[in-house]
Amino acid sequence: MYYIVYGVLWLFSLLPIPVLHFIGDGFYLLVFYVAKYRRNVVLSNLKIAFPEKTEAERYKIAKQFYHNFIDSMMESIKFITISKREIQKRSTCEYELLNELIAKGRSVHMMAGHQFNWEFANLQYAMNLDIPFVGIYMPIENKIFSKIFYDIRGRYGTVLISAPDFKNKMHEVFSNQYTLGLAADQNPGNPAAGYWMNFMGKPVPFVTGPAKGAARNNTAVAMVGFYKPRRGYYNFKVELLADEGSQYTPEQLTVLYKNALEKVIRQDPANYLWSHRRWKYDWKPEYGEIIE
Repeated sequence: MYYIVYGVLWLFSLLPIPVLHFIGDGFYLLVFYVAKYRRNVVLSNLKIAFPEKTEAERYKIAKQFYHNFIDSMMESIKFITISKREIQKRSTCEYELLNELIAKGRSVHMMAGHQFNWEFANLQYAMNLDIPFVGIYMPIENKIFSKIFYDIRGRYGTVLISAPDFKNKMHEVFSNQYTLGLAADQNPGNPAAGYWMNFMGKPVPFVTGPAKGAARNNTAVAMVGFYKPRRGYYNFKVELLADEGSQYTPEQLTVLYKNALEKVIRQDPANYLWSHRRWKYDWKPEYGEIIE
């Protein structure tokens, strides 16, 4: 079954990206208007994040989000056969600062949010950084698609480690100089164990591992913001949050990341993954104070 699915996707990946976008427009109509996939979740999230906007403005953002969401899925098919030349044509990344830190012997935690299209970012940084780029990913339940995406993401040298397996392999990663890509806006498995802080105006728990690792290992911490100037093209910009992670507490590092992520989202609201329930937990006093 794997070879059948892979073969079909491989043939589709030979199509130009504009053609894949055109096919995706049909899926957009089905997903948004017919299936209404998580539409209530998306609109609810946008109402929390942007209470100052009108309902019509939030609806417009939601529609553009679904276009971006479908585009990213169609573009992911292209990654099966995409060339380095096309990756560089369709996306630009800032990596000079990161390589300067690397040249000084520093390891770097590259913090990001769930923005589109992270598959371009993964390949760009794997190609341009002077030491191996380690990417942490959540496994896909479907084994066929899990293998396909694993192969796509590792095409140009990314060292891939699944989130559930990271605890077993982190000592191996930390024993050498490394760059670590982290989508750090996920909900922790246990909300009581997270760092609670206001995100887009409402309290949410942030995972603690990325900041604790940066403080313990004295890594540099950078925020990578994703920008979409036009359809099918992406810019990845780097903001240094901390030169020496050990000079901050993990809570302080998480606040710096949270503030940078909010700024990026507000610049392009439709380019964030609003279909996941970022505010799925409610704060309780027993969770501790909300960190400012």
